[in-house]
Amino acid sequence: MASIQTTSFDTIHEIYQQPEMWRQTYQILLDKEKEISEFMTSHYNEETTIILTGAGTSSFIGNILEFVMPKYGFYSVKSVPTTDITTHPEAIFNKNKKYILVSFARSGNSPESLAAVNIADSICHNNIAHIIITCNENGKLVKEYAEDNRLILILPPETNDKGLAMTSSFSSMLLASMLLFDVKKIVNKKEGIDNLYKKGEYFISTYSDQIKKIAALDFERAVFLGTGELKGIAEECHLKLQELTDGKVVCLFDSFLGLRHGPKAAINEKTLLVYLFSNDDKVFQYERDLVVQTNQQVKPIAQIYVSQKKRSTGNVVFDLEVLPDRMNFTEFDAILYVLIGQLLGFYKSIDLKLDPDNPSASGKIARVVEGVIIY
Repeated sequence: MASIQTTSFDTIHEIYQQPEMWRQTYQILLDKEKEISEFMTSHYNEETTIILTGAGTSSFIGNILEFVMPKYGFYSVKSVPTTDITTHPEAIFNKNKKYILVSFARSGNSPESLAAVNIADSICHNNIAHIIITCNENGKLVKEYAEDNRLILILPPETNDKGLAMTSSFSSMLLASMLLFDVKKIVNKKEGIDNLYKKGEYFISTYSDQIKKIAALDFERAVFLGTGELKGIAEECHLKLQELTDGKVVCLFDSFLGLRHGPKAAINEKTLLVYLFSNDDKVFQYERDLVVQTNQQVKPIAQIYVSQKKRSTGNVVFDLEVLPDRMNFTEFDAILYVLIGQLLGFYKSIDLKLDPDNPSASGKIARVVEGVIIY
């Protein structure tokens, strides 16, 4: 395992522990293979819509899975934040349809997470079942909602991050869901998990110092770009950097193609650009064209290349090239990309003389959301 720097901050420990958490998460899902299979057999058929939900970072897991789950044979899938279910449930649920609601929750105590389950039950009655993936065995989602139509998966206690920012909780819940929805093949995935562990260790030990140097640059904005499931990873990266810097760095995310349609106006000479490149060669052509065009129009303060393999982007020069996937490709490699946002966020927080574990000096944001009244 990569050596963890001597520091009192929980956040960096929670970032560095992720490869081990991924191995432990795999073992938890493997041990529950029979229970998961029986639950899916009982509650899922071709008429079932799977709703993926959570708030903030937890909701981004669903945005990623929308692109992943068709690979496992699930096409009727929607990612809907608990915040939207709470306010507009009638736009989400039809009482005559069949659903599985998958709730992602670090603490399991967020008001909207609890409300989403209650609202879904009140509308759908016997037409809904629940999968709860959480990092807290003592959360209300576990304690108050353990019923016959629930599958509850509790991840290693260390994934219940103590820091404000979700790090190991995010990546471990994402991995758990990828294993869950392909549970029939879970026994054969150990080699892929072992490779993911090694790649995570390599990423952290090889690139942390270089990312720290990039974080010390005087950028005021950051834009993260990804395509398909990597757009959801870009979404998580943008939030990590923005919340860990208490909004002092304003961040955006988009797809490479989507950036052209207006958001590119935000890029200036004080912008850090982070490209999460696709492994698909056809998709990469679209991404490369955007990079070349952008560099012809503006000179950002720095650019980071993150990819599973090195490919040409013309004459564009990158300030950092992150290539963590020199070992065999695995289906889980997209998870690795989140490390760039987490590490940038941590080191930029330090650079700005903030407390990464509690960067919000004014209390604008908190580890578990506060001030929400459910009506």
